[in-house]
Amino acid sequence: MSEQHEVAFRLGRAAALSLVAGTVGGIAVLAGQAVVARHRRYAQPELGLALRATVGRAGGPSLRLVLLGDSSAVGVGVDRFEETVGGQLAHLLAEGPTGRQVHLSSVGVAGSRSTDLATQVARALLGERPDVALILIGANDATAMTGPADAAAYLGSAVRRLREAHVEVVVGTCPDLGAVRAVAAPLRQVLGWSGRRIARAQTAAVLDAGGTVVDLGTETGPVFRADAGTLCHDGYHPSADGYRVWAHALLPAVSAAAAIASRHP
Repeated sequence: MSEQHEVAFRLGRAAALSLVAGTVGGIAVLAGQAVVARHRRYAQPELGLALRATVGRAGGPSLRLVLLGDSSAVGVGVDRFEETVGGQLAHLLAEGPTGRQVHLSSVGVAGSRSTDLATQVARALLGERPDVALILIGANDATAMTGPADAAAYLGSAVRRLREAHVEVVVGTCPDLGAVRAVAAPLRQVLGWSGRRIARAQTAAVLDAGGTVVDLGTETGPVFRADAGTLCHDGYHPSADGYRVWAHALLPAVSAAAAIASRHP
């Protein structure tokens, strides 16, 4: 199933599952919005984007950073590596006071949910061990109305496996889906509510597993709600500006994790 159809399917399912709580009028509105969402054109993964790159000056402190997760981890919505959240984060780390040389890779897959993380962790641990893993996941769990406890359990297991392999882990929780413009109210509010439930459960699971949490919904949601330019043409995935907002929000936690990783034997 293509990313476009997968997004539309999840939005439609979210609408369907929310019908039981609505009035007859609310059912008609939500059903109509699901039809509109199903026929929208959504951004597709850009096959030309580099999933492996080295950023920074030679001789600087080396940092192996791997991204796991959904479309956010592969930059759906932009067409240049420098515009992805990973590319922007790598440049920020390379330009920081430590002047790191960042070896960036991504094993994320567009459309992934938390149940898909086990396979991604196995891929991330192939070959030379990464220093820091950044996981961006949750939006697809929220739009599919996955139970928060179930989604969080899969995420916690992934974090625990990475920590047992001596990898520092940072998780960007489910973003603010109430900021997307691909769907209108009240379906947008339903998705926002679902996303907040997922994010709360993710936070508890990640901390329990020994990871670090960045609450993307709380830290960046107001910016996405205020500025339509933070979303790409489909009104759903981040634009270059949106990924930049995320990169700056994630930077302190990733920098701290990199500093801890540098002290590992």
